[in-house]
Amino acid sequence: MSTPAQRMVAEQLRPHGVTDERVLQAMASVPREEFLAPRMRRHAYEDRALAIECGQTISQPLVVALMAQAAGPQPDDVALEVGTGSGYAAAVLSRLCRLVITVEREPALAEHASETLRRLGFDNVEVAVGDGSLGWPARAPYGVILVAAAARGVPQALIDQMADGGRMVIPVAMSPEEPQDLRVYMRQGTEVTYRSLFPVLFVPLRTG
Repeated sequence: MSTPAQRMVAEQLRPHGVTDERVLQAMASVPREEFLAPRMRRHAYEDRALAIECGQTISQPLVVALMAQAAGPQPDDVALEVGTGSGYAAAVLSRLCRLVITVEREPALAEHASETLRRLGFDNVEVAVGDGSLGWPARAPYGVILVAAAARGVPQALIDQMADGGRMVIPVAMSPEEPQDLRVYMRQGTEVTYRSLFPVLFVPLRTG
């Protein structure tokens, strides 16, 4: 019998552009329902974002998978995630990288995510409380940066914390009326370039 996570991979991810086998395996191995409140668990594998505490959301599985795929995480990478939320995306990333630092500005969310990750044995994830737009300089540079909130402009601190050869996936808000542009930024030496992926809708990246 296949698990709900394995069915999600077969029905929602493979048919919609997720081709990286490592990403598909990671998505199949993380129990998404464990990152939701009990009353929400029956919705865990629906193809949509779901509400969590503090007015935040847990992203649609397809978006989590496509962002991870675009970032191209390697087994030796140290990754930074901005916007821990439930901890679900950090758990997926932890199966693809050596170490994940995830930053959350809401202490209650950070504590809950940390407890969930620890309980499920995702022990290569460190949850930090702070302003995600400043990144987490203590562990920089990062081979991978994933930002789960939309920025009006790309925070310079995050660009500065990209490793040479690093990749950052971030939703960029063009205007309040338009969907955000999900982009992957790539750093080679001092040069940073980007390409657009697809339109998305994330909560705004709040500073301070």
